[in-house]
Amino acid sequence: MIGKSIEELMLENKETFLIPADNVANVMVRNPLNHALLVLSQVGYSKIPVLDKGDRYVGLIGLADIVDKLLDLPTLDLNELKEFTVADVMDVGVPTVKPDVLLEDILHLLVDQPFLPVVDDAGCFKGIITRKAVLKAVNFTFHELEKRNLVFARKGLTEPEELLDLEIV
Repeated sequence: MIGKSIEELMLENKETFLIPADNVANVMVRNPLNHALLVLSQVGYSKIPVLDKGDRYVGLIGLADIVDKLLDLPTLDLNELKEFTVADVMDVGVPTVKPDVLLEDILHLLVDQPFLPVVDDAGCFKGIITRKAVLKAVNFTFHELEKRNLVFARKGLTEPEELLDLEIV
């Protein structure tokens, strides 16, 4: 469980956690692989979301997925990639979160993912929460915690109520 003061500081700028869908590069599930390769090479990200015609999230595709497919082909001819679609190689096992996700869940999931796709109840893609944005909030929290809160070591105290019994000298 995250302490209340820490969570309050972490969430002070929570609106910066979400990069809106309109600002996130993506490809469509039926796009040819050569198109996905072009998009990925232009945006500079290693993975991007894959959407269907209804803007619903269906998975992620990365450069490694496309290169693996290319290496499976008899020749290393980039033109052959147009014979395959994004659906042929995309990763569908990536966790997603809802817009009202708890901070603790975000932190647990970002340990293994560079970003988390955010989807609504209908599966529509709303954006991403990046590890970078959350680490900025962690940095802010580390720098602000002692400026805004009285912080001290527990030194063997087992319950917060024991603080009431301490004698202030």
